[in-house]
Amino acid sequence: MRPLLTVVAAAVLLLLIPLAAGQGFRGFSYLLDCGAAASSTDTRGLRWDPDGPYVSAGSARTLSVQGLLDPTLASLRGFPYRPAVKFCYALPVDPNRRYLLRPTFFYGSSSPPPPVFDLIVDGTFWTAVDTADDILAGSASHYEAVFQARGRNLTFCLGVNSNYTTSGPFINALQVIQLHDSVYNATDFGSSAMGLIARTKFGSTGDVERYPDDSFDRYWQPFPDNKHAVSSTHNVTSADFWNLPPPDVFNTALVAEQNAPLVLQWPPISLQNDSYYVALYFADTLADSSRTFDVNINDYQFYKDLTATSAGLSVFATQWILSGLTRIILTPTSVLPPLINAGEVFGLFPIGRLTITRDALAMESMKRSLQNIPDDWIGDPCMPHGYAWTGVTCLEGKNIRVISLNFSSMGISGSLSPDIGNLTALTDIFLANNSLSGSIPDLTKLGKLQRLHLNDNKLNGTIPQTLGTIQPLRELFLQNNELGGAVPLNLLNKAGLTRKFCPGNQFSQPPC
Repeated sequence: MRPLLTVVAAAVLLLLIPLAAGQGFRGFSYLLDCGAAASSTDTRGLRWDPDGPYVSAGSARTLSVQGLLDPTLASLRGFPYRPAVKFCYALPVDPNRRYLLRPTFFYGSSSPPPPVFDLIVDGTFWTAVDTADDILAGSASHYEAVFQARGRNLTFCLGVNSNYTTSGPFINALQVIQLHDSVYNATDFGSSAMGLIARTKFGSTGDVERYPDDSFDRYWQPFPDNKHAVSSTHNVTSADFWNLPPPDVFNTALVAEQNAPLVLQWPPISLQNDSYYVALYFADTLADSSRTFDVNINDYQFYKDLTATSAGLSVFATQWILSGLTRIILTPTSVLPPLINAGEVFGLFPIGRLTITRDALAMESMKRSLQNIPDDWIGDPCMPHGYAWTGVTCLEGKNIRVISLNFSSMGISGSLSPDIGNLTALTDIFLANNSLSGSIPDLTKLGKLQRLHLNDNKLNGTIPQTLGTIQPLRELFLQNNELGGAVPLNLLNKAGLTRKFCPGNQFSQPPC
């Protein structure tokens, strides 16, 4: 199948397109040293802060591995093994801005094998983390993706998937970096996110290029090739490129031999048949010079008669179909041979659905009115599939709705928020055997409610007469509270209702 092009001329945008004006924003970014007790500054002058203020679960652990070059690897936060539970970081962000997320994982030992677990961002499944190969090589594992913030908080979560292993997830470091409005702005982040496959500085034999050369701390991996590598010095202006690559990536290149094409297998892994974002960067190694060549990816023309000058340029496609091992083929159409300086490849994956806003807001309101709640009540209450909050059951239909609350015997205290009445798809409420206090809120709008178990708490006040107007209600258990007044007649006389009001309450007209 021919690659899908979303913009005329192979989805290419060239150098010198004006950058999008960045309207005023707060610029939220985070460098979190997970499990650390105090802030620290690395060799690049970047400050790393403890992750504790942003997560409510897990425990810190210090690794005994000696000689670590990256101090953020010396500690980690480990989470318990609780299948189908997601443990989340909640980070204030600017809505609708794009963020680069890079979690780092270093288990410190290959025995026992490190756990495998899921990464989730704002209800969207990102990928599974498997660090086994990197641990055997003695290195850390980095994952990177670009997401658009969907609200004023971005949630980054580690999901416990019992299909993988039987131990809990962990994390050593987390970077969440706000990108400039121009960076990767050709992607529709309302429907997709981007997961990094490769970011490469061709011809480089040095270290990974990152901050301060790259202001967003993107990692540009070296790609040595003694036969074709060339070094030069350029005055390329990064601000002229939408993706704002660091100028130094144009100082190395792979150059074809005279009158021959340059053929690269890149990225260096086999890819699934899918859509990918591909960006390639070029700059002539000779001052005030240019060369022209065709760019093919596998058997398809990516760009014809591309003219690279010493000022540099970039071409990219937003949805290019790739499969298996990929070859970049640069074929000369001028005297000077073709070259390439850098490249990026991202996989595109769909943004997941979220719980309907009304239900999500109601659950957040309930969360604020309760104490001793489960530590996984962060992020979307229902999504992604299989990762609903503890005690919450959802229905994934046209809208994603909360249909059942089962918090019985969970040690919860506090009061019931009136907003529970906005969960209009509820069929079951089981809150028995806790320490709930306050009154029973108005549940009139819960027109599908069949079972309401509030027994063995500390609820006070009277029983709302409106409970008798909920037609599907079949079970009402209120015993062992501190309720008083008269039991409404419409509950006493309601046909088909199994009710338990006694013992433990102080009704003026005992219904027992």
